Amino acid sequence: MDVQGLKRLVEAIKNNINRVIIGKSDVVELLITALLSNGHVLLEDVPGTGKTMLAKSLAKSIDADFKRIQFTPDLLPSDITGLNYYNQKEGEFTFRSGPAFTNILLADEINRATPRTQSSLLECMEERQITIDGESHLLKRPFLVIATQNPVETAGTYPLPEAQLDRFMMQLSVGFPSFNEEINILERFIDDDPIARLSPVCSLDDLLVAQRAVHSVYVHPVLMEYIIAITQKTRDNKSVILGASPRGSLALLRTVQAYSAIKGLSYATPEIIKYLAPYVLAHRLVLRATFQKSETTLDIMNSILSDIPVPTETFQKD
Repeated sequence: MDVQGLKRLVEAIKNNINRVIIGKSDVVELLITALLSNGHVLLEDVPGTGKTMLAKSLAKSIDADFKRIQFTPDLLPSDITGLNYYNQKEGEFTFRSGPAFTNILLADEINRATPRTQSSLLECMEERQITIDGESHLLKRPFLVIATQNPVETAGTYPLPEAQLDRFMMQLSVGFPSFNEEINILERFIDDDPIARLSPVCSLDDLLVAQRAVHSVYVHPVLMEYIIAITQKTRDNKSVILGASPRGSLALLRTVQAYSAIKGLSYATPEIIKYLAPYVLAHRLVLRATFQKSETTLDIMNSILSDIPVPTETFQKD
């Protein structure tokens, strides 16, 4: 699959999702970017903005298995990963897989579960496998975790640790619709449920081919230096106690390749890097206590991007 073929495939997926999700084409595009980059997404927004609907629409559009877990304080790690149980009929232990064995996993209100339960996602998000009683079980391909959390109602929640946040390729916010968009939502759902009639426009095999195709996008060495300059700057900022890790640099590189391909480009540009950097890096920053009230990680990322000179060379492959 070449870049133009990938662009046509993504357009078909976007148009299919837009039959259900109205006015959020940029969020849909970023979600598909994470999927093509083999990454995971954290959706932070208030209830009722369409986070679950977005995840279901994506799963239906690519003919993927979809499972949802409602995270609660009493949720156990085995409720996510599965467990070995004694089968009396067979007289031996049998593995029962959990909901993590799927293509798209919606971890709803992930911050309501205890840190012990949250940590059960670490291995499957990074290594695409789950180890139970010393035996490793490979997950399906593709595998995408879409986690949600409510930024307002934080009573009784457990903030995600840095190791967990660092495994999310992007943090996105759906946001409220505009006046006209909300009118369109009412008109579209007044006598129908569009998601019930949604059919796949892409097979999983096509998606796996597309994931491999994004690696062909050329990233000029100067742009790699630009990416590293951004991540290094997050570690030197006086407001930040913990900056972006090398995993963050790799995540930015992969998303830049995927987003460039979505736009039909065979090479990356500095404008794409600047656009994606806040979504990929901001949630990885840990602020010093003295700056937490006066600044946000997004403010710091925007300040860093404005301070670093943007490369102005020809970025196509010679």
